[in-house]
Amino acid sequence: MDYRLFVGAALAVPFLFASLAAAQESGPYKVLKIQVTGGDGGFDYVTADSDGRNLYVARSGQAGHIGVFNLDTLAQVGDIPGTSAHGGAVDTATGHGFATSKPVTMFDAKTFAILKKIDVQGNPDGYLNDAYNHRFYVLSHAAPNITVLDDKDGSILGTIDIGGAPEQAVTDGHGKIYVDIEDKDAIAVIEADTMKMVGKYDVSSKGGGCAGLALDAKNGILFAACRDKKNMIILSAKDGHILTDLPIGSGCDGATFNPDTMEAFSSQGDGTLTVIKENAPTDFSVEETVPTPARAKVLTLDAKTGHILTITAEYGPVPPPDPNAPPPPPGAPAWMRGPRPPMIPGSFQILVIGK
Repeated sequence: MDYRLFVGAALAVPFLFASLAAAQESGPYKVLKIQVTGGDGGFDYVTADSDGRNLYVARSGQAGHIGVFNLDTLAQVGDIPGTSAHGGAVDTATGHGFATSKPVTMFDAKTFAILKKIDVQGNPDGYLNDAYNHRFYVLSHAAPNITVLDDKDGSILGTIDIGGAPEQAVTDGHGKIYVDIEDKDAIAVIEADTMKMVGKYDVSSKGGGCAGLALDAKNGILFAACRDKKNMIILSAKDGHILTDLPIGSGCDGATFNPDTMEAFSSQGDGTLTVIKENAPTDFSVEETVPTPARAKVLTLDAKTGHILTITAEYGPVPPPDPNAPPPPPGAPAWMRGPRPPMIPGSFQILVIGK
């Protein structure tokens, strides 16, 4: 690690926090805390265990591991080494957690000890833990699109083909699961008990490249955060009827819904977090656009405090283009096109956003 770069990143945080605070006077939400944790490896998802009061941060690459942080203080309380994963979640009832490494890692939610490794097909990426029947869903852009694990013992219960690349999944808690299919401009409807896709909602009339999905389970409203037209498509979970769409930022990669405040949140790589208010099941509006550090593109909700947590890092200059590099995927946001700047060592950080 270059000590000068680490110091530079650390010193930059107070100035960044001050500039964000100055820009966030127009709405109730703001960045409350920026915790620089450092550490090596890439990063993708972050997951809050509101009951256990832990935050799971997956780091990928040769130094891959799952960092576990206290949700209230952000102090690190555990680590799961040797686990290069996109993310992970736990089941409070069984006391087991799973991380989308390859093979999938099953761990103890209290001691963080690795319990077993589970060989699955495809390329584990996104995930959903469903308390309805205590199953963990491993999402993969390659077939099989979804692998279903039993939370109790980690056994493979089956796979589900949804005909495309899944990005985010949500559950209604009563046996229905919804998954946005990024490359097909659609949302799959899955019956949890039978592990079969029973429907598919087409959202292509309003946009596509949906990479975030949230659900108001009480009123049966889906919020699909999409990249192509930089919008949030809002539709009925019952029949897929599109109610409306609203603008969001560029490069969305996650969404969540807080039933206590009736707000949907979408995080974007362009340095914005969009807050959408559900005034009624047929009335929605953009409540606020919160400035965040760039590339804070994923998010998780702490259901106890109502805080949104996201992760990012500081980056150096963009390197020159590589003529042999493969083209970006269709609909990729600007920050994913061309060479990506290197992460500054020691600059990885956790952000807390709230009122």
